[in-house]
Formats: sequence, structure tokens, C-alpha cells
Amino acid sequence: MKRHFDEDLKSLNTDLLKMATLAEEAIYKSIESLKNRDKALAQKVIDEDRIIDELELSVEEKAINLLALRQPMAIDLRFITTAMKVNSEIERIADLAVNICQRTLDVIDQPLLKPLVDIPKLSAIAQKMVKDSIDAFVKRDKALAKSVIPLDAQADELRNLIYGELVKEYMCKDAQCAPRAVPLLLIARHLERICDHATYLAEDVIYMVQAKVVKHHPEQLNENNGENANK
Repeated sequence: MKRHFDEDLKSLNTDLLKMATLAEEAIYKSIESLKNRDKALAQKVIDEDRIIDELELSVEEKAINLLALRQPMAIDLRFITTAMKVNSEIERIADLAVNICQRTLDVIDQPLLKPLVDIPKLSAIAQKMVKDSIDAFVKRDKALAKSVIPLDAQADELRNLIYGELVKEYMCKDAQCAPRAVPLLLIARHLERICDHATYLAEDVIYMVQAKVVKHHPEQLNENNGENANK
């Protein structure tokens, strides 16, 4: 019985990792489509979102079955409940990548308002946060999870920088820039939201490993309690 349970947990882990890989690729491709004015790539990301949606439903069903049939305890229970949260967060991240592609299609036939500098930087932070938070989940690595959380402040700063430049330097000076500026504002917002979801993932991993809630309590990141959480 224990062997079958371990196999089911491994299968759940594998599906989540596959979902996360697809979501990371979607973020990368969404910004590449913007940088390269690539309609086909943007549409590909939009079309392939259904694969992630199908995986989300599969993971949710597996997790519910494990809870109902195996009645897990302690760390196994926290792993499965965290997996359900991770599942939801990854699906939302993928949706945000789709939103980026939709905004890209809005501006792809218009001249680029300005060289893309900060949006690719924000995308790189988003991709790193997603990758590291998922790696932390798979490896049950609380130190890696904790390293993700401070990056959210960097993402916020970049988003604010993008907002300030587009609004003050372009839209306020020439209202006719708005149709090209607003989609870029929204893309920056979507990337920042991806970073938020990666932060939530990291916080969930810390809870899974240490049974310690750090959401809304960043001061607890440096506390050394929860050593016996796996028992």
C-alpha cells in the first residue's frame, strides 16, 4: 500500500513539474513574440494554453483522490494540499502569459513605441522566480523558496519604472501614444503578477516543509522554528 501511495505522489509531482515547465516556456515565448513581432509565436502560446488547463484538471483530480482514499498525515498531507495550491498558481501564471500574447497582438502591427529594455528584464525576473519556486517545491528546499521572495520587490520596482516612463514620457506628452503604450503597461502588469504568484508558490513551499506560515509575515523568514515539522 505504501509503495502505491509513493508512486501516486511521484506521479502528482511529475505532472506539476510538466505544468511548470510549460508555464515557464509560455512566459519566455510571450516576450519573444513581443520582441520579434512574431504573431505566430504569440498565437501558439494562446492555443497551447489548453494543454496546461487539461493538466490542471488532472492534477486536481489526482490530489483529491489521494486525500480521499489515502488519508495522508503530516508532511504528506501538507505536500498534497500544497500541490493543489501550486497547481492553481501555475495555471494562473500560464493564463497571464496568454494575456501578454493577447496584448502583443494588439500592438504587433504598429511601430514600436520605444526600444524594449525593462520589460525583458522584468520577464527574466519572472521566469527565475517561477523556476526557483517550482524547484523548491520539487526538492522541498526551503532555502531556495526563501530566496524567491525578496525578488518580488525588484519586480515591483521595474514595473513602476516601466509605468513611470510610459505614462510621463509618452502618454502625458502625446495622447496619441496611448494605443501603443497601454498594451505595454498591461504587459508589465501581467509580468509583475506572475512574480506575485511565484511568491505565493514560495510561501506555500515554506509552509509545506516547515509547517510555518510566512504569508503576510515576512519577519518569520529568518526565524529558525519548525525543525520538527516533518514528524
